[in-house]
Amino acid sequence: MMSIGRRRLLSGAMAGLAAGFAGVRAARAENEKMSKQQAEYQDSPKDIRMCATCSLFEPPKSCKVVEGDVSPSGWCKAFAMVD
Repeated sequence: MMSIGRRRLLSGAMAGLAAGFAGVRAARAENEKMSKQQAEYQDSPKDIRMCATCSLFEPPKSCKVVEGDVSPSGWCKAFAMVD
């Protein structure tokens, strides 16, 4: 049977590995954008939601998470309303 000290050590090591992998994924996510197809991008708004009112939109026609040019009146599933 494992002692409490060993359990803590193994638990901490596993948590460290998980945090490391999460950091790598986050770094990759910052550098890689989704294709328009992956983002389910459309050139028209969805209800009142559109790129121009999204926190990820970068005027005049760019997005932080979708590759290529996007329309200010477009929309995708990554939409995040500006606060």
